[in-house]
Amino acid sequence: INTVRPGLIIGRKGESVKVLRQTLQNMTGKTVRIEVNEIEKPDLDATLVAENVASQLVRRIGHSRAMKRAIMQAMRQGAGGIRIEVSGRLGGSDMARREWMFEGRVPRNTLRADIDYGFAEALTTFGQIGVKVWIYKGDILPEEKQTQGNNRQPSQDASRN
Repeated sequence: INTVRPGLIIGRKGESVKVLRQTLQNMTGKTVRIEVNEIEKPDLDATLVAENVASQLVRRIGHSRAMKRAIMQAMRQGAGGIRIEVSGRLGGSDMARREWMFEGRVPRNTLRADIDYGFAEALTTFGQIGVKVWIYKGDILPEEKQTQGNNRQPSQDASRN
């Protein structure tokens, strides 16, 4: 289980984890092993950022202010780029619309880009507002393959002929 606050899941002396493990074992009939991992930088997790923006929209904070604040925090934590999109009846308007903000670069068509995507919904009095977040963390580079025994350079082979 990945979480921002592992203490809430573990509980005092591991009681909550024991209850959760026992419940899952009773449901599945198999032994269950639970690992609780802490997320060090919650501002770089797209799902958590989307849920944060959605909770601010529910508390009637303006959508552009909530997006700007989330973008600033993510870029301060070291993101390569972030894009946030909100859609629905923004500000309680009669006509639904879609707005987005981004900073840095978010290459969504590049396959080697490490992009984290998250989605959340805000249930407001005017209706649902969808929040989508893309966070670019850098490129995933392929590992260099070393061929053993064939370390000669092509110029050496050509000069021998």
